[in-house]
Amino acid sequence: MSDPERKPFTDQIKEKVTPDSSKSTVDKAKEQLTGAYDKVAKNFTSDDNKSSTQDAHDKISRLVDDKK
Repeated sequence: MSDPERKPFTDQIKEKVTPDSSKSTVDKAKEQLTGAYDKVAKNFTSDDNKSSTQDAHDKISRLVDDKK
């Protein structure tokens, strides 16, 4: 479960598995904006202020981002 102001995990998964060719321009723009906000929130929200599942997800996400 994600924190209320964050993008739900299920939405993130759906966005990754849905081909870009089947998304509208508006959907792509929305994904980019909400993804950018979520990335900022991931890095600037203290881990102490996150739910345990959000904290775990963010730590994994940081590891993946570091590998890129």
